[in-house]
Amino acid sequence: MNYKVLYSAGSGVARITLNRPDKRNALDEELIAGIRQALVQSAQDESVRIVLVTGAGGDFCAGADLAALQHTQDAGVIDNLADARRLADLFLEMRHHPRPIVALVRGRALAGGCGIATAADIVLAAESAQFGYPETKIGFVPAMVMVILRRSVTEHRAFELLATGETISARTALEIGLINRVYADDTFEADAEAYVTQLAARSSSALALTKSLLYQIDRMPFEAALSAGVQTNTLARLTDDYRRGIEQFLKRS
Repeated sequence: MNYKVLYSAGSGVARITLNRPDKRNALDEELIAGIRQALVQSAQDESVRIVLVTGAGGDFCAGADLAALQHTQDAGVIDNLADARRLADLFLEMRHHPRPIVALVRGRALAGGCGIATAADIVLAAESAQFGYPETKIGFVPAMVMVILRRSVTEHRAFELLATGETISARTALEIGLINRVYADDTFEADAEAYVTQLAARSSSALALTKSLLYQIDRMPFEAALSAGVQTNTLARLTDDYRRGIEQFLKRS
């Protein structure tokens, strides 16, 4: 693991920490590579049930590193395509990861940083957290993050956020459906830990199948989505977790 990303795992939870607090955890090639490496490691660890993504210091991630932005001015089409592809591949790996990914957001989550937060399956935020896509303010397009945003909020709200570059509060992000929960700043760690502990207690096979099916049906017509549901339902019935769960349920009945 490179020093810009910290990784630890224990008690069924893997923690991926963006570790450039002096740069507000700004994204560069090494940081993105470190996150991707940590995702692979957590996916291969069968003891991991939940993956957390968080930022060191006061911010989650404030977007692209200034040096990286300067580099794009001199780079050609091929280099810029490769750079954009790296972030897109990170979003894909988060979507395809077999475990639920939970983003814990303190401070700012902006531009690509907002993309990473909302690419998680669940987003928990501190009251003072802020979210936004300021790219248009510098003549840029929030292109890959738009794909995630559009799946989370209405079309009009998505366009407004992208076009104005407005930074919104955690409460507003919750109201429009961009994130899942908001906790008070002073209890955020404890509240988030309680939430994650509860989630980790769920059947790992059921969570994996639920995540896989939910994102598969994004691109399916209604009938095909139902057929995929039939297949997943059948697979779930064959898992050890299902059999144990049914036995326990019948004993309580």
